[in-house]
Amino acid sequence: MSWTIDTSHTQIQFSVRHMMITKVRGNFEKFSGTVDLDENHPANTTVNIQVETASVNTREPNRDNHLRSPDFFNSTVYPSMIFKSTQVDVTDKNHACLAGEMTIRDITHPVVWDVEFAGMAKSPWGAVSAGFTATTKINRKDWDLTWNKPLETGGVLVGDEIEISIELELVKQPEKETAAKVA
Repeated sequence: MSWTIDTSHTQIQFSVRHMMITKVRGNFEKFSGTVDLDENHPANTTVNIQVETASVNTREPNRDNHLRSPDFFNSTVYPSMIFKSTQVDVTDKNHACLAGEMTIRDITHPVVWDVEFAGMAKSPWGAVSAGFTATTKINRKDWDLTWNKPLETGGVLVGDEIEISIELELVKQPEKETAAKVA
């Protein structure tokens, strides 16, 4: 069954160490995708998400422009990051590991997400929604995101490990009507 991402109730966030002492947090404001969620057999679920790299927002315009530049995402050349699932391993009724391939700057590597199912609900307008939280950690250097500056006190300006968190709300799409019966 096809579900769409409710972008007004979904957040894609990240954090990375800054100067080795604190974390900078940001999010991506534009993304799309589909989830073919098999409610009866969750292991058959597939996920395909595209994130617009130019939509990065850390609440600091100069940093955001730097992240869009060739030093990082190079958003004019590589406008999207893509995640496509390859496997779902259900660990219990509310948890799973979602494996797949993430492509950033035309470089693809496997990524595994820890996923928690938060439940389903029917809105006052009749739409059925499902909620999930997904988290993972990646090393940005695996995707050639290597820009950095050494610090006078040791260490570097930008950490290598990126923590990514997605609060995802899906909306169930109506099933296509079957062909009319022939009399």
